[in-house]
Amino acid sequence: MDVFLMIRRKKLTIFTDAKDTTSVSELKKMIEGILKVPPHDQQLFNKDNQMMEDDKTLQDYGLTSSTAKAQSPAAVGLALRSDSGDFEALELTPFSAPPDLPDVMKSQESNGQEQTS
Repeated sequence: MDVFLMIRRKKLTIFTDAKDTTSVSELKKMIEGILKVPPHDQQLFNKDNQMMEDDKTLQDYGLTSSTAKAQSPAAVGLALRSDSGDFEALELTPFSAPPDLPDVMKSQESNGQEQTS
């Protein structure tokens, strides 16, 4: 079954899908195709910030079609190896909050109908 993933690193977000039987190393190869970073320079983390091992499948980490749906993809953290050879710390920049609705739109939102006088 398809598993939908949201791979996050700092301000970067990648949406992709894979099978629940996909190995972590295969997922890293998918990321390599997008970011041009070799798999040995990537570290992936599950929702508990536990490092994911290459030989395990997504299913082993609880990423299944029932937990990672298209409308609510599962988050996977990504850290890359720096020039010094060490991996960077996992950093996920929080999403920004949307701005407040303008006053002219608030009255229409209350009942979804145009106000008539």
